[in-house]
Amino acid sequence: MIRKFTLKTALIFIFGLLFLQAFSQNQPKDKMEWFADAKLGIFIHWGIYSVNGISESWSFFNNYIPYKDYKDQINHFTAKNYDPKYWAELIRQSGAKYSVITTKHHEGVSLWDNRQPGALSIPGHSPAKRDVLTPFIQELKKTGLKTGLYYSLPDWSYNDYDVFTSAIKRYDINKEPARFERFINYYQGQLKELSAQYKPDLIWFDGDWEHTAEEWKAKETRELLQSYNPAIILNSRLKGHGDYATPEQGVPVQQPESQYWELCYTMNDSWGYQPLDKKYKSSNMLIRTLVDCISLGGNLLLDIGPKADGTIPAEQIKILQDLGRWTSKHAEAVYGTRHGIDQKHFDGKSALSKDSKTLFLYLADNPNGLVWLKGIESKIKHIDVVGTKTNLSYVKEGNNFWITVPANVVDKDVTVLRVSFDEPLKLANEVITPVSAGTYLNATHETTMKVLKRLSHDVSNGNNPFAGKGLAVNKYEAIDFIKDAAVKKWITKHAEVLGNGIKGIDGGHFAGPTALSPDKQTLYLFIEGKSNGQVLLKGINNNIARIRIVGEGSIINDYTIYDKLYWSATPGIISIQVPKERLDAHVTVIAVLLDSPVSLFRSEVKPIESNL
Repeated sequence: MIRKFTLKTALIFIFGLLFLQAFSQNQPKDKMEWFADAKLGIFIHWGIYSVNGISESWSFFNNYIPYKDYKDQINHFTAKNYDPKYWAELIRQSGAKYSVITTKHHEGVSLWDNRQPGALSIPGHSPAKRDVLTPFIQELKKTGLKTGLYYSLPDWSYNDYDVFTSAIKRYDINKEPARFERFINYYQGQLKELSAQYKPDLIWFDGDWEHTAEEWKAKETRELLQSYNPAIILNSRLKGHGDYATPEQGVPVQQPESQYWELCYTMNDSWGYQPLDKKYKSSNMLIRTLVDCISLGGNLLLDIGPKADGTIPAEQIKILQDLGRWTSKHAEAVYGTRHGIDQKHFDGKSALSKDSKTLFLYLADNPNGLVWLKGIESKIKHIDVVGTKTNLSYVKEGNNFWITVPANVVDKDVTVLRVSFDEPLKLANEVITPVSAGTYLNATHETTMKVLKRLSHDVSNGNNPFAGKGLAVNKYEAIDFIKDAAVKKWITKHAEVLGNGIKGIDGGHFAGPTALSPDKQTLYLFIEGKSNGQVLLKGINNNIARIRIVGEGSIINDYTIYDKLYWSATPGIISIQVPKERLDAHVTVIAVLLDSPVSLFRSEVKPIESNL
């Protein structure tokens, strides 16, 4: 009996250990599932800084204005036209699956009825005289969206916090540890209030750079939050005790190291409401930014900054509505997707379904009827256009596929093709194009667009068929053998790049083929088809000397650099507006002259730890 009992107990114990091990291994993945599926969240920066429309907290921290003047804004924060139900519904209609709102920024003014001694709050110190956080959280939860709370670890207004401004520290925590301990109790007390009252799904920390994990008591803080919600998700800004990375104001060029990540991003250059900041990105650019994040396996947390009266600027409402149109139409290609395939297989953005049996291809431009998908080893069941009932025809060429896309299915922002397989997608390690340049340049059965697509990809991959053949502007003997008049005309027009163009830049910087001049100081961008928005180029460290259209001499002065912070090493996004009347009928080539040989930014984008 004893032996039998002991054996039974041992088996139960072993199975119990195995269960617990499996549970502990699966728990982080399981709790992150909704986050990985969400793809789009809306950030809200709302606070007293919206009264004068100035930089949140940093304007007094960096001594742009006296602290007294900054703090005086609280006396004019009314929230008189605040409609939390409208906010929540607008966010839901944008296609977002969660929202993160500032409960308090670095200056320490809380939106809720903060009960901690010495706390500044909207209910207690502003003419609004009410808790403005609770109504929004209540309305947000009614929509079914997940709740995220932004919380600044520093509190530059609180007397027992050591840092006051960039030039003034109140005390040394090593000399007055009891004082700093009072602050720790204060901020953890606020987190207890937020956790008990709002039951958040996510806490979005900020400001952890001012102290070490030990000084913040980061481990204890994580455990505190988990005691309220074991499945709570924390961002990376808790000194190594978070669940996902938060690149800021810089769209990644390549997939971040973290399995889970989220780009926090502004519509213009400001987090909070700043009426003088008119540098809004277009809806098209922001939809393409969302696609960038989806294709790299991450989320976009897009920011809005309401006014002090509680209304949302019209420009921001329009962008959210435009996002909603696109996400609603293309929901299958947004939510629950995972990162896409390498650009060598498709010159654009892509994503996969969770089971890898569906490949989504995102077309930022009208492709002139033709899309090239390469190195696909799995058998294709069918191809259709997401958001329509249109099935597409395609031609197999080895393990490459030519997909025909009629003009009437093209979306005004980003068209999405769905490629369905019977099995998880298998890709060839090496992409081989079975047709040689000598063959396709003189093929009588190929369309002009297909020939030029092959040619631009060959040049981009370093296989320029005209290299060393003497082709140059005003010197065209090298193409005498070409019979197709349209192909010959296009090559003549673009002899500058085809005569001496070398292999282009790595994938991720531009969604299409590229080439470089031999000195690598001119970058050529091939725009296949008709551009229906901006031409976007990212991750270029160089300054731009000039941009022009190859073959016709037109100079393009209409370009804007977004997200370039002068103190940051992260380059911005170059948005080039190409006049539609100057687009080539087949493939337009843009020459970007740089101030030095091309230098590419391929590092991981990090959180911004200062705001000068």
